[in-house]
Amino acid sequence: MSASHPLLTRRPARAGPSLPLIPGMDDLKLAQARVHEACGAARRTLALWVAAQADGPVIWIAPDWAQDKLHADGVADWIDPARLVFVQVRRADDLLWTMEETLRSGAVALTVVDLPGLPGLTQVRRMHLAAENGAREGQHAPLGLLLTPAQGGAQGVESRWHLAPDHASGQTVWRLERLRARTAPRHNWRITASEQGLRAL
Repeated sequence: MSASHPLLTRRPARAGPSLPLIPGMDDLKLAQARVHEACGAARRTLALWVAAQADGPVIWIAPDWAQDKLHADGVADWIDPARLVFVQVRRADDLLWTMEETLRSGAVALTVVDLPGLPGLTQVRRMHLAAENGAREGQHAPLGLLLTPAQGGAQGVESRWHLAPDHASGQTVWRLERLRARTAPRHNWRITASEQGLRAL
């Protein structure tokens, strides 16, 4: 077996499909058929940015006991609220089970789960496998997005992103950080919203 064989290198055998986090910024893409993590005070805003780039309906899974829920008026600046399909579960164990089954189906391009804590490594691996299966058998190469509290830290995710508000001087600005990625270095950006959409400052 030669030293250039794909099994002996750290490079992926081929680049798979990806979803832009912000249009026009090539270094801000999320690999599809994989599971990513969003954390920070504005993690739900980040999820809406991703949802705006995905096609079709978006499954949004959350515990039914959560106090902070999305409101149609609050998401309308980013996406049509009618695209969101809310799934509320009664048990914490059902959050990740529902995410896994949705990814496995490949029925939608994006599934978001709002978690009260961090999933285990085995659970994340199962979701990656489910997403890969969905890409083979379903209509989409599904992307899974885990919303985790504080600084996040889920093991085994494809990438981890942190978003926090950084508004000042009448500008709507966020600080976006790529905390971890398999194929890209840690980096940060200041992102603002305008009539033309999101852009880096």
